[in-house]
Amino acid sequence: MRNRVSLGIALLAWLLLCEAAAPVRAQQQRPRPPCCFNHTQFAGTCSVEPAPRETCATILAYLNNPNAAGKTYCNSTTIRGGWKNVGCKPAR
Repeated sequence: MRNRVSLGIALLAWLLLCEAAAPVRAQQQRPRPPCCFNHTQFAGTCSVEPAPRETCATILAYLNNPNAAGKTYCNSTTIRGGWKNVGCKPAR
């Protein structure tokens, strides 16, 4: 009897944890809007889809950091400094 109660409590706890994690999973799977940037030396607008722990602000800080290297934003541009955040135009 005691094993059944322990198993029932463990199962209930597991179900509650799964339910608590459901909104987090749904939020992570939701598509995030792109971030768009312009620079006078870059042709057109650079559109970047932020990774789960990135924001438009962190991407802009990377692009404006003269020592930044390793990311493939804006076709792996080496242009650093002078980037501005602009609104993304909807695709037609």
